[in-house]
Amino acid sequence: MADIAPSDFAKALAVGRPPNIKALFPNSRALLVSGKFIDLAMLAKGHSICIAANGRTQLIIRGALRAAQRANSVLIIEIAKSEGGATAYCAVNYWNMARIVDSLCNEMGITVPVAIHADHYGIKNDKDIETARNEIPSMFDAGITSIAIDASHMPDDRNLLASIALNPYVPEWAGLETEVGEIKGKFGLSTRQEALFLIQGLNAHAIFPNWIALNNGTTHGIEASDQGIQVELTAEIHAALKPYQVSGAQHGTSGNSSDRLRRIAQETLTTKANVATALQMISWGLEVNDYGNAILDADGQFIKVKNEGATEEMWDQMQIYAQAQGWKKGDFKKLNLPFESKLLSQPKAVRDRMAARVENFVYNMMTKVLNAQDTAPLAVEAILKAGSHDPGTKAQRIENPDEWTDARIIERAKAITSNKGPEGNFED
Repeated sequence: MADIAPSDFAKALAVGRPPNIKALFPNSRALLVSGKFIDLAMLAKGHSICIAANGRTQLIIRGALRAAQRANSVLIIEIAKSEGGATAYCAVNYWNMARIVDSLCNEMGITVPVAIHADHYGIKNDKDIETARNEIPSMFDAGITSIAIDASHMPDDRNLLASIALNPYVPEWAGLETEVGEIKGKFGLSTRQEALFLIQGLNAHAIFPNWIALNNGTTHGIEASDQGIQVELTAEIHAALKPYQVSGAQHGTSGNSSDRLRRIAQETLTTKANVATALQMISWGLEVNDYGNAILDADGQFIKVKNEGATEEMWDQMQIYAQAQGWKKGDFKKLNLPFESKLLSQPKAVRDRMAARVENFVYNMMTKVLNAQDTAPLAVEAILKAGSHDPGTKAQRIENPDEWTDARIIERAKAITSNKGPEGNFED
């Protein structure tokens, strides 16, 4: 497919940017759009998944944007609550991410549509719900165009009730993701029953998510086993949800082989795949396998590739700092915040090679694994067809609201059999 025609880009820029983006960046040439258009583009191509790149650093965002432009692909840039919320461990956060992306798009002449996604906006208790009533609007004020309301840490009825309670604070035009079954690897896998309960209950309240994230065998961070994504389970749940027109969001891709991810694209209804830890490791210059999982040496240490990623001196500083904090390998993500400025202060040639490493990995994923190439024109086509920043909903209400009152939700949930798995920190 050809690149986006300049005339089509100009039209999409005029009508496709949501109100918050227009207010923040009135003179911008960056096509920041609702996550709805990303989902529609992948569906239009078929068996196609958009990379949702966790922008833990500016250099990762730069590389991912360059890859998307090169692949003529749409892109989601996201950050999770643990990474970029009020107690973040990254310098990129919910409130500056859109500004960073907009600036880089204008600097580099990026013309592909990009969504700004607040991933894993976690809700664990009633206090979090009250905080969210103020925090969610503030995030959209700062340029978020898509959000994942993730109350999956709570029991099924409270997950659904929290999602219903917070929906009024999400603009109707915004992309929306929901989640069932906290991500816990091989423990506490999501079930067809749980997923249907959540989506049917939302549908009864006229809430139509673009994506549902499942606990389908993935973990976050460095993958230590070969359990991986359970493709058959994912396909079974997606098939059950088909009447509700919800796509899948795949978490924890960094620990899964390219072949397994190709199967997810071909055999399920997934249109969004989060990539986080892999991009961090790649940008730093660490040795990874073909799908981005860090390779450790015989002593269980990360392997730094000489003259790739950050300088050897910078990597030594990072390791010394982590050791002083008593951090294990899974905690190295916390280096992002104290080292962002230090990494950005390196010579241009070093910064460029860090971003280029990310670019090449993301481009390969887009074109050789997730079938995302040439989806940018499809998103623009959807924008022009809508003539608006909001294409509307994919689904319509088919559930009876009277069957999904608060009392009925609590009663229905008692019939669900599920295993939430062990306690742990699985937020990003």
